[in-house]
Amino acid sequence: MTADPAGSVNDFPAGFQTGFPIRPDLVVEAVGPDDVRDAVARAAADGLRVAVHATGHGLPGAVDGGVLISTARMDSVRIDPVRRTAAVGAGTTWGQVIEAAAPHGLAPLNGSAPGVGAVSYTLGGGLGILAREFGYAADRVRSLDVVTGDGVRRHVSPEDEPELFWGLRGGGHRLGVVTGLETGLVPVARLYGGSLAFDGDGEAGARVLRRWLEWTRTVPDALTSSLSALGYPDVPQMPEAMRGRYVISVRVAYTGSAAEGERLVAPLRAIGPASADSLREMPYADSPTIHNDPPFPHAYYGDGLMLSGLDAGRALRVLELTGRKAPMMTVVQLNHLGGALATGPAAENAVPFREAGFLLRLLSPLDGTDVASVRALYEEVGAVVAPLALGRSLNFSFGGGDRTGGFHDARTQKRLAGLVSRYDPASLFGGSYGISRDGR
Repeated sequence: MTADPAGSVNDFPAGFQTGFPIRPDLVVEAVGPDDVRDAVARAAADGLRVAVHATGHGLPGAVDGGVLISTARMDSVRIDPVRRTAAVGAGTTWGQVIEAAAPHGLAPLNGSAPGVGAVSYTLGGGLGILAREFGYAADRVRSLDVVTGDGVRRHVSPEDEPELFWGLRGGGHRLGVVTGLETGLVPVARLYGGSLAFDGDGEAGARVLRRWLEWTRTVPDALTSSLSALGYPDVPQMPEAMRGRYVISVRVAYTGSAAEGERLVAPLRAIGPASADSLREMPYADSPTIHNDPPFPHAYYGDGLMLSGLDAGRALRVLELTGRKAPMMTVVQLNHLGGALATGPAAENAVPFREAGFLLRLLSPLDGTDVASVRALYEEVGAVVAPLALGRSLNFSFGGGDRTGGFHDARTQKRLAGLVSRYDPASLFGGSYGISRDGR
């Protein structure tokens, strides 16, 4: 363990998220669970708050004072091919788990970006690219190792402290520092997937959106898809095919045969000529290419709204507000939910809003844009879908330390609050429920 006082924003790297200053009083770079326990104990003795940093994808906002525990060096992964499990350290990324599981014909329930921390992502629920077939990543967790706010190392499972086991899976980071977990893997060695990109301007874009919404009502649970809309800047760094264009892309991951995949996506191809088409059969290890999330650190702000359903009129209004005429660049993504997400073990963990049919995600780069302006736009978008909104997604509230409500239904929130009073009586971790540290 290394523990150093921090005096400026540059004393600790922000990792992937660079939009918010990180100025803790003390940084602890943990290499094992005992380091985490000692850091929590020191924070409690000094009356300091505790924040946790893995890869930095989903930082909630600024860290000002307190103890910051970095788990980045705790990046172990061990695959048990017989039991189909992965033992994952607190700093391990999804890319590491995918790579380790692939030789055994297995896959984790990872998200779209390989650089996201697997543990942090799972604690927030974990919406993956195979979600409609296999459910949330939190549903597959077998056990967790955690240091709670009272400074105790605990092994948590359905048999050992089952109430804490319930709360950690979907409750985020407000109950302690999870130092590792064991999760189940699925027997997926390859899939049919990729993306189709279309012209998103005017009636052409409206046609793509309508057809995708109609199509989602026909697909099997083995197919998970999302739609994204983004106006690309007219700069030399952009690929010529995308430069200065407003593009709507449909992303697909299907575990059935390539022939059946081709049949299922035929209605999408019938929309019209695609500007890019990467749909193909691929080894699961290539699944991060479906979304091609940017790998470089940057500053951004984002939110995620869980919706009971979505009609074309409201969806088109969202694209109108966030498109070319928007005051700042905003990426819109709609995730099709349902399937195993809705039928999973709702009473067995704290993942909320399983009845949601869609997730609306908003993300805005902060370079040259202030957070207040972004929030004003998001409030306008939120008003459009308010009649359909069930709550907010814990995994996708990037930079959202200023928004700590709406992540759980009232019953789940009350139950989680009881766990906080028991396991973190001094409120070292903030007491309320807000943010997962890694979100994609």
